[in-house]
Amino acid sequence: METQPRRALVVVDAQLEYFDEDRPLAVQYPPRDESRANLVEAIDVAIRNDVPVVTVRHELPQDAPVFAAGSEAAAVHPAVLERATGKGTEIVKRFSSVFADTGLTEWLRAHQIDTITLVGYMTNNCVLATAASAEPLGFTVEVLRDATGAVHLSNEAGSVSARQVHDTLMVLLHSNFAAVATTGDWTSAVSGARALPKNDLGNSAIQGRSAQSGR
Repeated sequence: METQPRRALVVVDAQLEYFDEDRPLAVQYPPRDESRANLVEAIDVAIRNDVPVVTVRHELPQDAPVFAAGSEAAAVHPAVLERATGKGTEIVKRFSSVFADTGLTEWLRAHQIDTITLVGYMTNNCVLATAASAEPLGFTVEVLRDATGAVHLSNEAGSVSARQVHDTLMVLLHSNFAAVATTGDWTSAVSGARALPKNDLGNSAIQGRSAQSGR
């Protein structure tokens, strides 16, 4: 018999840094207003279903170009604060993973949480790092693809659009590290106290080979 997940919704870095088009980390895909709306909806769903909400805020020194301590851009979006405050716990992090030097692992275990649902930013950094680092800790991970987001990337290794980054990482995460779903599908799973379905690396590789050979 399948056990019911004991979830916590982890709102990763829903900070103003990501919503100002003039900031270097402004989310590009999915459209930031859409992902923010879904993120807020996920918080409302969590609260209605007594799922604790973990609000995560990234903070760097005051002279840092992004997430500078005390800066307006580093503040958590007010729509998140007005809903999530007092509904779980709040943590501040310095590294990509929400587990690194934050005490979150201990908090989750103290509250008998076995499944974390990730929403927030960015797909290509903190969401990815958190999903990967949860594996050795024994937590099941869910990622809401329409309540997260990525940026365009370009460096010495090449250039990729935010959509390429986001879509690729959703497939990658679903192949091993997390169950990837929409906010709507997650809402149904929470209401029904059900786990979200997840693929695995072997089957994803077989399906990938078949998909490529059929082109």
